[in-house]
Amino acid sequence: MITYHTIAKVGEIPEGEGRAFHIEGLMIAVFLKQGVYTAINDFCPHQGAPLSTGYVDDEGAVTCPWHAWRFCIKDGTWLDNPKAKLHVPVYPLRIEGDEIQVGLELPAEETESSEPQS
Repeated sequence: MITYHTIAKVGEIPEGEGRAFHIEGLMIAVFLKQGVYTAINDFCPHQGAPLSTGYVDDEGAVTCPWHAWRFCIKDGTWLDNPKAKLHVPVYPLRIEGDEIQVGLELPAEETESSEPQS
């Protein structure tokens, strides 16, 4: 089950940039590129740099600010070696009214414990 968390208002993230948000113990980078919002994990898998502060190019690649590793902001692919299994997790994102919301999957035990007992 996916639960959505409001993280910002439309217009608070400048075009071509990212911002980091703490949600349920995760740091998530939300980017706005060509009018489309995307959400990926904020930590570079190389050494943990914040991807939200990286440069976003015209093709939708964010460059890690520490060691220049590049990741697709849409699907998390490591663009320096796209055939590698290494990638950055991505998260569903939606706009509800003027709110930007990121979706997180609840662990199975939370879903089961929230179901009504018969």
